[in-house]
Amino acid sequence: MVYRRTHQVVKRLAARRSAILAAARETAAEGGMSAVQIAPVAIRANVAAGTVYRYFPSKADLISELIAEVSRDELTAVRRAADAAPGPSSALAAAVSTVAVHVLSQRKLAWGILAEPVDVDVTASRIASRREIVGEIASRIDAAVRAGHLPAQDTQLAATALLGALHEALVGPLATDTLEDPARLRDTVQAVTLLALRAVGVMDARARGLVVQAVLLPVKSLVGA
Repeated sequence: MVYRRTHQVVKRLAARRSAILAAARETAAEGGMSAVQIAPVAIRANVAAGTVYRYFPSKADLISELIAEVSRDELTAVRRAADAAPGPSSALAAAVSTVAVHVLSQRKLAWGILAEPVDVDVTASRIASRREIVGEIASRIDAAVRAGHLPAQDTQLAATALLGALHEALVGPLATDTLEDPARLRDTVQAVTLLALRAVGVMDARARGLVVQAVLLPVKSLVGA
């Protein structure tokens, strides 16, 4: 007789897996990706280390799935913000500002996902996470081009360049560490969003108006205003 898992068993297994990933995420947010080790994650998730290995056969598997999960959350937020915008140009502004807010709200975790050295190979997950966000930004640039709001351009290249600029400015080695002030946070998100819009061809006066519309809500969520 073939054993079939009941609905309750499936729910329990899924909840345990989610708890392990949540523990890994909290650990990375506090101590960086190098802090994500099986034993401390197990303790934090209130499970045995062997249980972690049942769901994630290696540390590389755990970190790779963590990267994928955080990236899915970011992509969902970017799409939701862009879809709620009234037009293609404002959708692009909303997408860029949402990426900036997500990075700033979890800078240590963002750096861990992007480039922090770890002792396992998670290159594929890192590339996949960036490719998804680039694809979303590219689709928003493409929509604005088709609507006649932007000049024709290589949208994939433009999106890749924009994401690289955002990451370097907000979490790269040259990024400022003095962003505790809510006003400074708002100004930073506005500045990088304005830079992105100008880069793809939005005229300055219009770009400034789009930034004001796009930045207000995501920054409020970031600073709890």
